[in-house]
Parts: sequence; structure tokens; C-alpha cells
Amino acid sequence: MVELKGNRPKWKQIFEIIQGRIEDGTYPPGEKIPTVLELMGEFHVANPTAQKVFKALREEGLIHTEPGMGSFVVEDDATGG
Repeated sequence: MVELKGNRPKWKQIFEIIQGRIEDGTYPPGEKIPTVLELMGEFHVANPTAQKVFKALREEGLIHTEPGMGSFVVEDDATGG
């Protein structure tokens, strides 16, 4: 279980944790990330909080969601390759 600090919004803390996992390669490009239900279980948060995390990850361009398939780390096309 991941412990969240009480002085910052939970969704923001979770966003930063998932962002860190993407950046450190725990979730590499193209890999499916945990579902909303899995985030709810791991971080002990309600559905709206987990949904807000996914929304922020999409808005930052870190993930894309394929209906019926899940959410995946975006492939990095901007590395000059």
C-alpha cells in the first residue's frame, strides 16, 4: 500500500507517483497501466479520485485510452528518432 500525505490532494499525489513510474520505466512506452479499479485498490481512494488521475495523465500526454482495451503509456515520438 502506498501512503498518501494528508496535506496535498490525493489525486495529485497519485498522478505524480504514476508519472514517476512512467519516467523511470516501471511502465514503459506502449505498456498498459493499472486500471481505475486497480488504482482505487492500491491507493485506497474513491472512483472519482482515480478518474481524475487518469484525466490528468491523458491531458499531460502521458497515456492514451483505448475503449474496451485500457490505458497505455504513449510512445515517445519526440526523441529525435
